[in-house]
Amino acid sequence: MKRLSKMILGILTALTVLVSCNKGEGEGGTASIQGKVMLVLHDNDNYNFAVDTMAAAKTDVFIVYGSDILYGDDMETSPDGSYRFKYLKKGEYTIFAYSTLASGEKIAVTQKVTVRNGETVTAPTIYTHEGKAYGTSMVRGQIWANYVHNGTDRGSGWAYEHRVYIRRVGEPYHFDDVRVGMDGYFYFQQLLPGEYEVYTFTENSNEVPSPLTKTVTVTEAGQVYDLDLFTVTINV
Repeated sequence: MKRLSKMILGILTALTVLVSCNKGEGEGGTASIQGKVMLVLHDNDNYNFAVDTMAAAKTDVFIVYGSDILYGDDMETSPDGSYRFKYLKKGEYTIFAYSTLASGEKIAVTQKVTVRNGETVTAPTIYTHEGKAYGTSMVRGQIWANYVHNGTDRGSGWAYEHRVYIRRVGEPYHFDDVRVGMDGYFYFQQLLPGEYEVYTFTENSNEVPSPLTKTVTVTEAGQVYDLDLFTVTINV
């Protein structure tokens, strides 16, 4: 029993020595990593995906030591978006902060940094993104109207205030509808990748509405997908 106890004690001592001699990444050194996090805000209703960029104040930023799976430390950025991790050993580190999709899903934005003892390294700026339009696309189209009264042509022009609908392919009902502006344009925003049907209605001589449908496939975020022109007849 005494021999077994001595053996266990020896193993524990050896493990302690190995841990204390570990020179991998982490705290306990003289290096520092500093940098900034900037927020790119994707507002809705701008129709051209314009963004506002500002300092990401009071934002959580994380550091991963070497090839660790979990982050080793985190901190909150200052009002100007800056951060600084101090007392690091030499080695490779990963700095990251989160972007937030319109759905609420978070995506890590990372930067790799290598430091030496006693060195302060400024990491490349991390740009995070959020807002209702982030990660989505837009479908745009125009409607031209031929106006008729009792079978007589009364001119033509942009179909101001005409209603347009959108639904996912295979779905029986629309999930959004908009009215055409004075320039004939309509917009459907915050669309995730997928296949959609955009439709409106035209009238015949009996003032019976018939659907006109165009299909569009959204494959990328941050894009404007233009439809071919709709031409409708409106009885006045």
